[in-house]
Amino acid sequence: MHAGSILLAALAAAAAVAAPAAAQTPPLSVAPNGHYLLAGGKPFFWMGDTGWLLLSRTSRAEAEQYLLTRKRQGFNVVQIMVLHTEKMTNPATGPALVDGDPGRPRTTPGNDPVKAGEYDYWDHLDWVAKRAEELGIYLALVPAWGSIADGGKLNLQNAPAYGRFLAERYKNQPNIIWLNGGDTRSEMRTAVWDALGSTIKRYDPGHLMTFHPIGRTDSSWQYHDAPWLDFNMFQSGHRSYAQEGASAIGEDNWRYVATDWIRLPTKPVIDGEPSYEGIPHGLHEANQPRWLAPDARRYAWWAVMAGAFGHTYGENHVMQFFTPGADTANFEPITPWQQAIEAPGANQMQYLRRLIESRPMLERVPDPSLIIDNGTRYDRVLASRGKGYAFVYTYTGRPFSVRLGAITGKQVRAHWYSPRDGQSVAIGTFNNTGQHRFDPPGETAPGNDWVLVLDDARTPRAGQ
Repeated sequence: MHAGSILLAALAAAAAVAAPAAAQTPPLSVAPNGHYLLAGGKPFFWMGDTGWLLLSRTSRAEAEQYLLTRKRQGFNVVQIMVLHTEKMTNPATGPALVDGDPGRPRTTPGNDPVKAGEYDYWDHLDWVAKRAEELGIYLALVPAWGSIADGGKLNLQNAPAYGRFLAERYKNQPNIIWLNGGDTRSEMRTAVWDALGSTIKRYDPGHLMTFHPIGRTDSSWQYHDAPWLDFNMFQSGHRSYAQEGASAIGEDNWRYVATDWIRLPTKPVIDGEPSYEGIPHGLHEANQPRWLAPDARRYAWWAVMAGAFGHTYGENHVMQFFTPGADTANFEPITPWQQAIEAPGANQMQYLRRLIESRPMLERVPDPSLIIDNGTRYDRVLASRGKGYAFVYTYTGRPFSVRLGAITGKQVRAHWYSPRDGQSVAIGTFNNTGQHRFDPPGETAPGNDWVLVLDDARTPRAGQ
């Protein structure tokens, strides 16, 4: 048997154990409060990964390996580029387009991967979508990367035809989310993106849609009122405080969330592309330090504590499916994606999802007033609360004071929760009045991050 066939058979056998055959991806919708999402009417926490080039750089067996691993790690959304360039292709399927024209998708009769000439690029996307659905994973698809519109290949003439093709092909595939745009300035080619978004929404009204903007910008700046935009997405980007100079935002991704939280009409918001684990600071600047797992955790916890409905993680080698020796390498990669997929940050995202899902999700609101002595930059402490619970995240593990009385109960029960391994350290029970100073375990230092969990002492102990 061919080595690829052996791997595929082994992965398929593992899948039978890893997920039930009829795993569900219920329809997503915006919750009545406008801040969060529902899946089949139940609260949904988006734990996403950037698998951007999955379609062009993986075989079926490799895509299976990727999806199974991310499923095990607790991810339930994968962001993928449908067209990275107008020459988008997969070695096993050939090009996605005829003559590089988005208005002319290259489709073939049949979809048998064994028969020559039958299995095309769109059949491969069909298979990935269905396999992800079986694993309970949603695909957030970018129809076209921004450079395709900037170069004129996607334009007002062909955007409607391409949008209709996508909408009609995938409107009945339940686990689809649309990310209009693609790392691009929202004020550029606005009419093209409007045409594409409006067309997809017209023929596929059942799937949610947003806009994926360029770094350090937010979809709400240009498209908040667009009828096709169901939720906001920002890209907090890959530069450090030092590389931002006098920027008022810098690495403070929580500021985008705080701003969008109070916009009207109310729409959910998420950081769709923070600094990738394993990528140099600033992306294109060689010999810079690389973002590590503590940074990935900080971006995730800051955003969610500020009110984001979920978070998207990314790893440099995985998002581009890096293979040593390939001429497609970008951003100083050093590790094969099959190894990088087990990066510490990727395995630690599940602890964020686990804690958020352990308490009533839809009632949670950001509440910076809980912190009496807040700091700036890495010393910033972020807090959110529900009716009978509160979460407080510190990236450095520095001591801080909390205003009590904001949640229910005459007494509160407190413990520390580790974003690194999900373990808990009991603190105790005390009166829910006045203020209290908390000192996290360990020494104060970047990456000694902890979450203070406060619960109404009358409630049963949750899993965390």
